[in-house]
Amino acid sequence: MPIRIASRRRSTASLTAAFPGAEIIDVTSKAPEPWVRLSPFYPHGGIPVPYSDGVTSQSVEGIWQALKVFRDSDVDPAKLGITTMKGLKRTVRRYGPVRGHRAGLHGDRLLTYEAARRRIYLPAYRWTLEHRVADLVELIRNKEHVVLLDYTLNGDVTDPGSPLSHAALIQLHIEGRWPDEGDAEAASALWR
Repeated sequence: MPIRIASRRRSTASLTAAFPGAEIIDVTSKAPEPWVRLSPFYPHGGIPVPYSDGVTSQSVEGIWQALKVFRDSDVDPAKLGITTMKGLKRTVRRYGPVRGHRAGLHGDRLLTYEAARRRIYLPAYRWTLEHRVADLVELIRNKEHVVLLDYTLNGDVTDPGSPLSHAALIQLHIEGRWPDEGDAEAASALWR
């Protein structure tokens, strides 16, 4: 039986009716142990920061937020050290429109949204799945019928309409369908 993805906002009754007999696993930052460890907000520590040799982050979300560049604010290395799963977000309301994600803390290029997803978020989250939570990935892989809960359901790197679902990425990883992390289209989508 394939892994399914559903919204964490759905009621237990709705989920049970839609997926009879399935084990429902919340993988968000609000999940109980051990499943909370699959959240990109979870502070595993030692996660390599793409384009930044020797630099690591506590969390995947810390990398994503640290490398985000706004009209009124450049990178924020302090986000790499946050261990509380709080205070990670950097918002348009506070810093102005997003210009892109910097290719490394000291990089001279800004990546478009899709290129940043492919070259920053995907490699960081895949590394975490393989090096920090491989045991949990294996538990999910061996379950007969499982539904992973997340706040968003978007597993399409090319769809900028909503944030990527890490539950969908877990599914893609287990099913051997991980998105390309550096195809030609993304490679040409760099800003100077």
